[in-house]
Amino acid sequence: MSAVPGPPFTISIRAADALAKIVERITRLEVGTDYRLDIRLHREHRVQSIYSSLAIEGNQLTLDQVSDLLGGKRVWGRPADIREVENARDAYDRLLSFDPYDVADFLTAHTLLTQGLIEEVGRFRAGDVAVFEGDAQVHIGARPQFVPELIGGLFDWARTTNLHPVLLSAIVHCEIETVHPFADGNGRIGRLWQTLILARWNDSFAALPMESVVFQRRPEYYQSLRTAQLDNDATGFIEFSLDAILGAIDGVLVSYRGGTSGGTSGRTSRDAAVLDALRTDPTLTGAALSDLLGIPRRTIERRLSALKASGHLRREGSTKAGRWIVLKEHV
Repeated sequence: MSAVPGPPFTISIRAADALAKIVERITRLEVGTDYRLDIRLHREHRVQSIYSSLAIEGNQLTLDQVSDLLGGKRVWGRPADIREVENARDAYDRLLSFDPYDVADFLTAHTLLTQGLIEEVGRFRAGDVAVFEGDAQVHIGARPQFVPELIGGLFDWARTTNLHPVLLSAIVHCEIETVHPFADGNGRIGRLWQTLILARWNDSFAALPMESVVFQRRPEYYQSLRTAQLDNDATGFIEFSLDAILGAIDGVLVSYRGGTSGGTSGRTSRDAAVLDALRTDPTLTGAALSDLLGIPRRTIERRLSALKASGHLRREGSTKAGRWIVLKEHV
């Protein structure tokens, strides 16, 4: 039986270097921290992942609103935005139950992400689709009659290839966006499926908020996708994607003060991240810290108050024009 041909790509020196760093960093995260057991931080990162993946697509709920909604609180917002968050929660909750190379599971995940929002829920699109940026058409998806075969072939190749899962996750994500198999929800399920492939390799990725890095760098995300689609070569997207994965891991390692062991609690890790950020830029506001660290605004305000009370921080000047003074280096 001949091997199923895969999509065109090259593993560049930049991608190979990023892969080596990812393997080293994820090992450091597992061995040198208590991240696997830090359930509170996992919950925060799940909020960040869902908020970021939906914000990329235009969802208008804030990080705090998403946090409240996932915590069972009532929020005010557009009904479709609220439904998107609830749907994403259901899909991410079932993440590890999916087989990343099973088309039926792929369609089930699409159902969870889009139910109550579109007509073609959990099935491949029946018509043609194009992607626009403003008024400009930047990509045309595969013709609908070819979509089932293209996705099935992609998954058959992905199941049998010996490619490292980190590299594979980026290529599958890129190909999903290129085929554009659904009438809507392609970006959401592409990012979810990349997380799934990563989590099947190492379950720490089920919690790591890679989507937050993608959201922060979304112009590069879109550009790398467009270049891959125009060139019919996923090399540039692989490079961007691995940079984003590395950024997500490094962001968590920074919150653990470089990944040292010793039972660091979720609260201490957040405080360390706040102090690191304010040491770099003492003018950061609570809102800016929330955006930078991906931590809900109210949590940031509580940690700032606690750090002031414990003598780690002092505020000088007004709320808008003042600055923070870091008095103690460690928490």
